[in-house]
Amino acid sequence: MSTTTVEKAAPARPAGEGTTVKRPVRRRGELSLPARLTSHGVLIAASLIALFPVAWLVFLSLGPDKDDYLHPGRIWGKMTLDNYAFVLEHTAFFHWLKSSLIVSLGTTVIGVLVAATTGYAVSRMRFPGYKKFMWVLLVTQMFPVAVLMVPMYQILSELQLIDSYLGLVLVYCTTAVPYCAWLMKGYFDTIPFEIDEAGRVDGLNPFGTFARLILPLAKPGLAVAAFYSFITAFGEVAFATTFMLDDEKYTLAVGLQSFISEHDAQRNLMAATAVLIAIPVSGFFYLVQKNLVAGLTAGGTKG
Repeated sequence: MSTTTVEKAAPARPAGEGTTVKRPVRRRGELSLPARLTSHGVLIAASLIALFPVAWLVFLSLGPDKDDYLHPGRIWGKMTLDNYAFVLEHTAFFHWLKSSLIVSLGTTVIGVLVAATTGYAVSRMRFPGYKKFMWVLLVTQMFPVAVLMVPMYQILSELQLIDSYLGLVLVYCTTAVPYCAWLMKGYFDTIPFEIDEAGRVDGLNPFGTFARLILPLAKPGLAVAAFYSFITAFGEVAFATTFMLDDEKYTLAVGLQSFISEHDAQRNLMAATAVLIAIPVSGFFYLVQKNLVAGLTAGGTKG
């Protein structure tokens, strides 16, 4: 006699009972949706605040009347490029541009060369007083322009460099070199010292090691130093006004003042000139932007 076993079916469970709902797991460092929306909103607001002065300047430069800045709403119906045409055709704009590029590029080349060699020497060589030397460079940045104006004028006058591009380049280097030397020193500290030792093993002298091995690795730092030197020389007004006497040797920043008279200011032409001045700086920034962020942050990674 055979026996059969009848298994009773298990009672059906209500839907959702005994099951777990998998919630999305947020990775470490990943923000929640409200946090992302908040951060994006803050970034958008900050971007609008930063871009508003530039957009406002461009907008005012399109107004044909010098008093349009008092009634900006009227510009919409009469926008024109006549201000740009007047600046390019009836002023010494291209002479100012030539002077600015000569002075800025000269400051960039000389300043970066001196700052890079100084930063490398302090980073790698232990000569007497190398720490105090960097602090002396930093102290030179503590004096205001008004204090430095008279002694610099006397020095340039004795060297017969008044109203010369070289004299203005040297003056700007006194501002750019100390900061860039600190910047390059911090960047060279992040490059392993073993690279220098490998260069010596291969028979390179210190200068050959610096030029062939270290400088190619320091492109981000060099880009930041070049950008700072260029901006320092391109936008400076006080020294250029004092040391440059010939109208055709004025830089763009000084030439911009020519639209300000004793009784009135041609603000529409000033706005157009300011927009034109920003174009070379924007182009230079575009050339160095790839290495700019890396160069700014690399010097702070050395513990």
